[in-house]
Amino acid sequence: MAKRDYYEVLEVSRTASVEEIKKAYRKKAVQFHPDKNPGNQEAEEKFKEATEAYSVLSDSDNRAKYDRFGHQAFANGAGAGGFGGADFSGFEDIFGDIFSSFFGGGMGGDPRRGGAGGRGRSGSDLRYDLDITFEEAAFGCEKEVTIGRRAKCESCSGSGAAKGTTRQRCPQCEGAGQIRIQQGFFTLARTCHACGGVGEVVKDPCSNCSGSGLKVKESRLKIKVPAGVDNGQRLKMRGEGEPGVGGGGNGDLYVQLQVEPHAIFQRQESELICEVPITFSAAALGAEIEVPALEGKLKLKVPAGTQSGKVFRLKGKGIPVLGSSPQRRGDQHVRVFVHVPKKLSDEERAVLEKLAALQGTTVEEAGSKGFFDKMKDIFS
Repeated sequence: MAKRDYYEVLEVSRTASVEEIKKAYRKKAVQFHPDKNPGNQEAEEKFKEATEAYSVLSDSDNRAKYDRFGHQAFANGAGAGGFGGADFSGFEDIFGDIFSSFFGGGMGGDPRRGGAGGRGRSGSDLRYDLDITFEEAAFGCEKEVTIGRRAKCESCSGSGAAKGTTRQRCPQCEGAGQIRIQQGFFTLARTCHACGGVGEVVKDPCSNCSGSGLKVKESRLKIKVPAGVDNGQRLKMRGEGEPGVGGGGNGDLYVQLQVEPHAIFQRQESELICEVPITFSAAALGAEIEVPALEGKLKLKVPAGTQSGKVFRLKGKGIPVLGSSPQRRGDQHVRVFVHVPKKLSDEERAVLEKLAALQGTTVEEAGSKGFFDKMKDIFS
């Protein structure tokens, strides 16, 4: 069977860049890899075909020869030695991406683990729920908390082996931490299931930690909460989780924030909202009133003739914007409403009746006069 054109195999144009070729090969390799298609001979052949195409087109010299002479450039081992003698050193950087999903971390390994082969296990991540006040969320704070997390067992110094004994080399992987598997042209590696990739096993486990090398211990920790956080947000404290095993790095601590609601204020991102009652006389005649603010109280001028429901803006008196530098703040919005007393003294009632008389109506009619005037305007 004649070989297909390498560009056709990878479904790229003849002017494709190296990155486009790499991306196309990665897609084909994931799609047709034998481990994802067990027993599928057609998929295995397509995987080999894509790999052969990539081995040539990813090398500038070989690609130039192929563009000029086609497959004949590598016939009988000519040129760069054909596919059988091609240089695969450029494949390592994409193997980690391609095979990580089905080979337990690929060939690159987790940077927090104890080596490129995945030896050692990184510690578990932890979560801590932290309750803070509305003001603490707005302006930031520092909290000292106690968390329970596993630390190295003092009895075995974290080895997991009983006193007087040591960890032994894993007989399954012979200490490599990986089991190597031959797949077509490549030798790939999986994390050893017997030792979890550590390369060592515990024959006689420590009675204090049951061979895990870790014991739960309470620790005091300071948590810095930045200004402007909101309810439900999460802080990440790198390396403050549980310690790793076999040289692996520590896990992380995730702090889940629970912000207590405020009795007066409501929040919309960095904007602050509150409602303030005012008297009828203050709304009609105008006044300077005090309104609540995060820092205490502020003066607000209410102009004469202010209607109930009017909203005033206090610029820069809202919530600090999270992460802003220099720090910016949102605005505070004050909605005023006219307070109507449920009971009136005789003197107050007399004053209001006099006001109604001056306006040419009774107290009972005063509340509806404006409505009927509008109705007359509509239907006149």
